[in-house]
Amino acid sequence: MEELVKKYANKLFSAGLAEETGPLSPIVGGLDDTLVWNRTGPEIKVLEQVFQGLNINSLVFLRPRAPYEQIIRYLSQKALDTHGLIEPKDCETRTFLHDLPVINRFSPDKIVGALKKRKSVIMAVPKEGPEFSGIAIIAHGTVSPEQGFVVASSVCFACFVKFFADYLEDLQLGRASKNSNDLFDSLPPDIFLGQPGLPDLAKGPFSTEEQLYAAIVQAGRKTVEYGLVDSYFGNISYCRNNILYISQTGSSLDELEGCIDPVCLDGSSSAGLTASSELTAHIQTIAQTGCRAILHGHPKFSVILSMACDPAEKAACRHREHCHTRCPQKRAIGRIPIVPGEVGTGPTGLCNTLPPAFGTSNHAIVYGHGVFTLGMNDFSQAFATLLEVESTCRNAYWDKVRRLRNHCS
Repeated sequence: MEELVKKYANKLFSAGLAEETGPLSPIVGGLDDTLVWNRTGPEIKVLEQVFQGLNINSLVFLRPRAPYEQIIRYLSQKALDTHGLIEPKDCETRTFLHDLPVINRFSPDKIVGALKKRKSVIMAVPKEGPEFSGIAIIAHGTVSPEQGFVVASSVCFACFVKFFADYLEDLQLGRASKNSNDLFDSLPPDIFLGQPGLPDLAKGPFSTEEQLYAAIVQAGRKTVEYGLVDSYFGNISYCRNNILYISQTGSSLDELEGCIDPVCLDGSSSAGLTASSELTAHIQTIAQTGCRAILHGHPKFSVILSMACDPAEKAACRHREHCHTRCPQKRAIGRIPIVPGEVGTGPTGLCNTLPPAFGTSNHAIVYGHGVFTLGMNDFSQAFATLLEVESTCRNAYWDKVRRLRNHCS
């Protein structure tokens, strides 16, 4: 357990969500025979009481670094001024988190009460106290510290996406506040800078399973390293000899060794039981396009812009409460198609909505969810396209904001 709590504290730093050392670095606790922490700190006195109030085996206490700290502080204050909840609209929040409760006291009772209903709680404590003041995210796990890491990471992602999506909509409606303008202007300019260069990925087609597995592991790890996912969410697959090799559901894209399922496309095995929940969408896409490789990530600005539409059209749309599954408009960012859809095989399942989008391109964005890209022989093209789509969306977002603010000034 000592190794695990240190591992996930380091992963929060590697993901750019936390400081590496010092009083602002993450605190991760794990309960095995005894309760252990990755470091000491005054906050542990309260966090130990949280352990006693919940049936959990791990806890993550994250003080997010910039720009997440400023964004979460802003959203938290708005939540505390209303009904105490931040309500992002991205797919992962709808599916896993639902909403993000906010409290203004570092109190074991308050924290336990929130975590009995949700997987995380955000604290916005205004006054200096003996243990803590400021912004922090607390998330728990019942099996491993990995669960708290995933949830805390997802909270940061969801808040980032929510602020930028809401800010664009507020500018479109002419209701952006001075506080939101000031926050936007204060954020680090490197938010709008992409990753330099491309990784040197293995070239296909792959003649052996060993080469294939290594290529999937490599591409998954690079997808995380380049910040093209939320936490480690996403999936990846490669088709060879009528077998689809696909990442397992819940697997970490940067740790896919031993977490890749070979699924026979003739249905002759049960390997698909543990495969990614988007297995059917991968199978249907490969059948339609003839590609071998599929890469799915959650780059931030692609998700943000996928949810942006004309406010007047949105107000008039009878499906506006179900945009993510039933948007009736044919939408695109430049030449990048945007489709609705949800995990599953029903009428609005991705297996039905996603494959047709590849009729004229090798990439598509799913509303509020992320980007799917294709490669004919390996992951080089799919990875390059994923980066290109995010760069296009990042630039398009910046251009929209600049035009709207110039129009209002």
